[in-house]
Amino acid sequence: MPLIATESLTKRYPGPAGGVLALDALTVEIEPGIVGLVGANGAGKSTFLRILLGLLAPTSGRASVLDLDTTTQGSRIRERVGYMPEHDVLPPDLTATDLVAHLAEMSGLPRTAARERTADVLRHVGLFEERYRPIGGYSTGMRQRVKLAQALVHDPRLLLLDEPTNGLDPSGRDEMLDLIRRTGTEFGIAVLVCSHLLGEIERVCDHVVAIDGGRLLRSAPLASFTGRTGTLIVEVDEGADDLAADLVAAGFQATVDGPRRVLVVVQDERPYDAIRDATATRGLALIRIEAARHRVEDLFRDDRDGEGADGTAA
Repeated sequence: MPLIATESLTKRYPGPAGGVLALDALTVEIEPGIVGLVGANGAGKSTFLRILLGLLAPTSGRASVLDLDTTTQGSRIRERVGYMPEHDVLPPDLTATDLVAHLAEMSGLPRTAARERTADVLRHVGLFEERYRPIGGYSTGMRQRVKLAQALVHDPRLLLLDEPTNGLDPSGRDEMLDLIRRTGTEFGIAVLVCSHLLGEIERVCDHVVAIDGGRLLRSAPLASFTGRTGTLIVEVDEGADDLAADLVAAGFQATVDGPRRVLVVVQDERPYDAIRDATATRGLALIRIEAARHRVEDLFRDDRDGEGADGTAA
């Protein structure tokens, strides 16, 4: 049974000139794991999450979460799903303990169990020592952790995280991504991470669902996005132009990619020896050689160049 399934899911918001089409006949099945929902701002990601939670009715089509229909069984879905919203919706005068425990009770936990569970999840997200401070005095990173804690407190089967690193500095983003990864792997909770930052999706997810303009571009394991390209990246301290010229003269396909990088097409092992000999002959400092890999953003680039979701011309 898929974790999430949609069939021709469409959402059009009313307005002039036919309104805004947020989701366009989206059909996808998502299996358990840590899944990235990736797309640019305005791609339809938040609309998709609200429909999955049963908070927004689709214009047409259908969706199910944990085999529950989003249109008719929204309350049962929300009992089983934790949701971390994108925007800051935390009351500043409450402590993290009071807020998370209150939401745990609203989810059906008895008072004592709610307090115990709250302590556990605040420890997990790194806020145990700060749990009795008013949320209004928290940093952005701490507030994001409170939002994650409240999504976890009722022990959901699925987490929906909408832009979980929103507003965080690089260190805070790293910590949040590590926390999401540990939550999915250590607790065994399925996670759907919604983000427009492709690098974050690549770091934390096992599977990627890419949408653009409300359309499905591709749904596939991350490894299929980031496989090797048949190209070597060669980085030198200086002399990239000379290195590329030497490799071309030796019969290889090589192009300069910036002041210090050369891209070399690889079909067998011969380019490695040629790179070694050329750098040694010219006395170049070789910094690294590595196989280039596809990245998730290549999918969006290909689509804009005229490819559809199945890789054929649109």
